[in-house]
Amino acid sequence: MKTKLLITALALVSLVGTARAQQEPELLNLPGDNLNLYAVMKIFQESETLELFEKTLNEQDNRVNNLDLNGDNYVDYIRVIDQPEGKVHYIILQVAVTATENQDVAVFVVKQDRDGDVIIQLIGDEALYGKYYIVEPYYDTDGGSTPNPGYYGNYGNTETVVVHHTTTHHVAAWPVIRFIFLPTYVVWHSPFYWGYYPVYWRPWSPWYWHHYYGYHWHWHHHYYGHYHHVRHFRYEPWHEHYYGKRRSFSTTVQFRKERGEFNATYSRPETLANGTADFKRKNPSMTVREEPDIKKIRTAESSGKAMPVRTGQTEESKVRTAAQEQKKEAVKQATEKNARTEAAPSRTEQKKETPGSTAAPQKASNKEAAKTTAAPQKPGKREEAKSAPAPKKAAKKEEAKPAPAPKQEAKKEETKSAPKKEAGKEKKTTGGNSRAENSSSSKDQPSGSRTGRK
Repeated sequence: MKTKLLITALALVSLVGTARAQQEPELLNLPGDNLNLYAVMKIFQESETLELFEKTLNEQDNRVNNLDLNGDNYVDYIRVIDQPEGKVHYIILQVAVTATENQDVAVFVVKQDRDGDVIIQLIGDEALYGKYYIVEPYYDTDGGSTPNPGYYGNYGNTETVVVHHTTTHHVAAWPVIRFIFLPTYVVWHSPFYWGYYPVYWRPWSPWYWHHYYGYHWHWHHHYYGHYHHVRHFRYEPWHEHYYGKRRSFSTTVQFRKERGEFNATYSRPETLANGTADFKRKNPSMTVREEPDIKKIRTAESSGKAMPVRTGQTEESKVRTAAQEQKKEAVKQATEKNARTEAAPSRTEQKKETPGSTAAPQKASNKEAAKTTAAPQKPGKREEAKSAPAPKKAAKKEEAKPAPAPKQEAKKEETKSAPKKEAGKEKKTTGGNSRAENSSSSKDQPSGSRTGRK
């Protein structure tokens, strides 16, 4: 009875794994679409050292690396960095996006237990693959290879995929795994960085996604026969240790994602045949599969339903994008206009400021000018007074001020001449006439100067 229950449980687990495999998306509509993590896991399993793994990963002829994260129309160099922590190795795949920014692409979490057995998972970075994009081998207790007739692939094809199970003991025997757990292992940290690459590295223009996918489509049986996609972590503390201490994140990549700049890679579905041609040329002895139906490629948005792939911008999306750009430009112009309005004073404020700041000092300057022009004027210069109407009032005031002075002097003359009345009546008469003359002359000469006596 126990044996039957065990067989039933294993069958249910197999069916669940099959259902998940059938529903697994192959198009994420994210930058990670251009780095197939199944192919990366295959290269890792076949490599002897991390240095050789890095070199193989970046070779153009292998057609695995197709990332262009910074948008310079050249494939980015992926460097490998191992950061061990006890019996756990965090092997990070990283791209130098700019001279100051790095973006992690994915990370191998390799953990060895007390018995020397090893578990491995390849986890895509959330910025490039979304959450819980995890690739691992098919773990089993017996390590045998059994056909799984219930698994027909993601596209309704009647092809049987042979699932190759493995164990943690067999994973520990992978060449690169044995290498990194040797006592003499020197931790590998790629020496290359932005602007400094190996001599063999010759960047090339990235392929459109359909070209890239058309090539890897023919590796379908191997990829999905040895590895599968899961949504759970076998080493729970990894997220805290990696995202809290080690992860590198690029704002440039995030900005390009928000602007939809990575969508251009899906705009050439006709290049699918080019991928098939590349596969035939590189692998002439391998079986070529029938090309997939583009309209039935399973995307991350489909939730298990076949949906058409995004093949770039349609006319409707182009119009919508243009409208959005116009809206953004209008908002930008309005913001700049408001900024200029706040920076510069309004006309009404200028008018309010003008009487107090410009008119008042002008009046004061006119008064000063009137004083400077009226002071040197002498009575009798009426032509200058006419030519300068503004200081005319000041001139009249000046004329009015010195007028009393002669009267006072005349009175003084009278007082001085009063005691000198000893000459008789004729002299008095003469003195009277002289005073009359003085008084009449004082009217013509307001400056107060004496005319003298005869």
